[in-house]
Amino acid sequence: MTNRQQAGGYRAVLTGASGGIGAAIAARLAPHCALLILVGRQRPLLEELARQLRGCDVQIVCGDLCDPHTLGAIAATARASGGVDLLINNAGVNSFHAFETQDPATIRAQVETNLLAPMLLTRELLPLLGTAPNAQVINIGSVLGSIGFPGFAAYGAAKAGLAGFSQALRREYADTTVTVRHFAPRSTRTPINSSAANAMNRELRNAEDTPEEVADAFMAFLAGKAATQTLGAAQRFFVLLNKLLPAIPDKAIGKQLVQIRKHLPR
Repeated sequence: MTNRQQAGGYRAVLTGASGGIGAAIAARLAPHCALLILVGRQRPLLEELARQLRGCDVQIVCGDLCDPHTLGAIAATARASGGVDLLINNAGVNSFHAFETQDPATIRAQVETNLLAPMLLTRELLPLLGTAPNAQVINIGSVLGSIGFPGFAAYGAAKAGLAGFSQALRREYADTTVTVRHFAPRSTRTPINSSAANAMNRELRNAEDTPEEVADAFMAFLAGKAATQTLGAAQRFFVLLNKLLPAIPDKAIGKQLVQIRKHLPR
């Protein structure tokens, strides 16, 4: 139990719980929870995950986070269960594709799911979070939100927006009991990645983590006080370089374009 955790355990909402990272986080988080509300779009996977979890009250909300009814259902479940003090905005989608020919509906889905949905869910739950002695909102971003990369224009834009939202809201709530934090994994081996993206990562020898490694790092982050964390020492250095001297990453990534375009769906 940490100084951020309520007596008796967290009372948490976890979105994207049926995905690779989400399920791994749920397995590690559940023993530290009094309540864990799992949110996702695939009920059978959520129900199977709930059966595997022990040590806390597990509730399920199945629905699309882009649907206002789903946001209302999450808030209603949280109220009926006695309130929450931890919101983990983990749900996300991506699409590795040339931007010029990417379907507009796919672009819209990435922005709505990765940015607008967590913003609106946070807004929906802030009144409940604000009644807790200590509460947290943790937004799960991506290193691609800090380093623009070919083939991920829409995804990177949405994740960059999520980082900006996290920073602004953290400062807005600095004098309250609600802390807003941002956790950014690097490439992770989950089904969210297309076969083309996986092939590119292999050819470029991009470092990848397993969902379990990401979940372990997340739990360490949750127990600490840092406002933000990006996984991978090399990735953190490249993020800093991208902020201070962006022409250097421009050149480095430019040298990879031939390899990237070989895998980039058009």
